[in-house]
Amino acid sequence: MLVALASAAAAAQTLPDLKGRKVVVVTENAYPPLQFVEPKTGKPVGWEYDAMNEIAKRLNFAVEYQNTSWDAMIQAVSDNQYNIGMTGITINDERKAKVDFSDPYMRSEQFMLVRADESRFSDAKGFAALKDGLVGAQPGTTPFYTAVYSVLDGNEQNPRIKLFETFGATVQALKTGDVDTVLTDGTAGMGYVEASNGGLKLVGGPLGSEDFGFIFPKGSDLVQPVNAAIAALKADGTLDALNKKWFLDYKMGQ
Repeated sequence: MLVALASAAAAAQTLPDLKGRKVVVVTENAYPPLQFVEPKTGKPVGWEYDAMNEIAKRLNFAVEYQNTSWDAMIQAVSDNQYNIGMTGITINDERKAKVDFSDPYMRSEQFMLVRADESRFSDAKGFAALKDGLVGAQPGTTPFYTAVYSVLDGNEQNPRIKLFETFGATVQALKTGDVDTVLTDGTAGMGYVEASNGGLKLVGGPLGSEDFGFIFPKGSDLVQPVNAAIAALKADGTLDALNKKWFLDYKMGQ
């Protein structure tokens, strides 16, 4: 334990100092519990906000948050409109062609989110066999591609996939019966289940794992400092504490 504490302290002492530089961070505020608007207060909150605020503190930069839609975010960061993007973005080679990624700050797995009274299927195979079953998804996201290639037939125009502009809209469609399942990483899925007052549940096994990272314009000089801060947050237990706060202790009031 003493060795671990000493290592964490050493990491903190060697973090770069960005000397109060302004860093513009863009997000969508539509992916609880990573980032969302708290219904009771109207303020944006979440795991990623807490993590980014701590990174800003340790690296000594002034963070400014802005919002944009998911479908515009990666290109906007690539075009240098923002310094960092965060919204549970899966690290993959296609996106690496447009932006630089931080080291992973979280690993998650995809699960099926359904209404609590769903009894027609209990896993991906059962859903695929349900000929009139519909899945809600946000185009261009990991849940969309998982639905296409791991649940259905590999056809990205499959009429069983109903497209929505935000992840929250897919969940609302699930609640109202307009779709029968939504794919989500387990972390966000647990948040929606907790918030549903018994209305939703997760079913089936994991449909693949994914690593989340922050994104930057190509060649950004922020990548290395942020990676150093992520390593420090892992070493001293800060990320574990955030996981407990947002995935175990917090009950979203929506």
